[in-house]
Amino acid sequence: MALVAERMAGIGSDIRGKNFWAALDLEKQGQKVLKLNTGNPAAFGFKMPESVREALIANLDRSVGYSDVRGMIDARQAIFDYHKAKGIEDFDIDDIFIGNGVSEIASMIATALFDKGEEVLVPSPCYSLWTNEIILSDAKPVYYKCDESNHWNPDVEHIKSLITPKTKAILLINPNNPTGVLYSNDVLLEIAEIARQNNMMILSDEIYDRLVFDGKEHTTMAKLAPDLTILTMNGLSKSHVLCGFRCGWMVISGPEAARKEINEALLKVASIRLGANSIMQTIIPAALADTEYPNSMIQPGGRLYEQRKATCEELDKIPGVSYVKNDGAMYIFPKIDKGAEQIANDKQFAYDLLMDKHVLIVPGSGFKWDAPDHFRIVMLPEAEILRDAVRKMGDFITKNIK
Repeated sequence: MALVAERMAGIGSDIRGKNFWAALDLEKQGQKVLKLNTGNPAAFGFKMPESVREALIANLDRSVGYSDVRGMIDARQAIFDYHKAKGIEDFDIDDIFIGNGVSEIASMIATALFDKGEEVLVPSPCYSLWTNEIILSDAKPVYYKCDESNHWNPDVEHIKSLITPKTKAILLINPNNPTGVLYSNDVLLEIAEIARQNNMMILSDEIYDRLVFDGKEHTTMAKLAPDLTILTMNGLSKSHVLCGFRCGWMVISGPEAARKEINEALLKVASIRLGANSIMQTIIPAALADTEYPNSMIQPGGRLYEQRKATCEELDKIPGVSYVKNDGAMYIFPKIDKGAEQIANDKQFAYDLLMDKHVLIVPGSGFKWDAPDHFRIVMLPEAEILRDAVRKMGDFITKNIK
């Protein structure tokens, strides 16, 4: 009898994979490494909003006990009001579950809703959290292509070709990680129609919805398809730079009968884990009321805006490299157009870059992209640090890929 479950063979994350551990080894040797592998703003000097600090101090004594297993009522009320304002209609306050980050929410969803052998349509490229949780539930991730030539929007025809009697749900990540793009409403409506015709639920990870540039607006999927069963995920890790607080939630919307059935299953899972972290829940109302903080980062002069500008300007200078400019989030997913056929293994490419330039990136295969020609840059260091890092990438690519 094996000690380890067979499903673990498919589990892993290149965000904190072998190259990450190699980077830590370099640091132990006294080398300085710029780690562009994970979207952790605090590691690059982003500070907690004062609104959150004040709420945290004011609520310390209130945080010592277990909360309601769904989440504190005032926190869920703030979440309810937020999503109502975004246009979600068919849900109530008990259709909201707060978790220890969207990571725990994803685990709760997979545990409660997916059976062995069921299929979930997942974007390629895709953040590895969702793939791993689907596999851990003994369901099967099936990858649909996002089309780089169409601003990385999901390929609707490819989605249609993948549907089988076992297809249960489709996952959207919008704004996307790793591409940073915002999906068009037209494509979202087409996906809604596919789900409608095939009796599929939709999982919509929208955690970057408050970090959208250039005056563009994010539309929540549940607003576009109020008749469908949709689980909308969101949180404060990115918009209010509170990754360590592990603050995420889900909203169940759509037909009442389906909401009730899903709610009952999720309530069982939530009850097993007793409740989400209480102290982080106390700051949710203050954070969601503080729209100025995330807005300050995405306007000209704001850190995310200027870091995105610096990254794109330096990428423009690298021969044989192209990219789709991100609409939101803190990521960009460049492509090596010239000479990519020389890259037999993009993990090795990323490792060689790390060893030569001491810059850590995640290759495209870490996001289930099937060609060795892309990599993700996390645009969180200060603009001049990013400029230097992208120059180093360009120098490495120019010297090693002809």
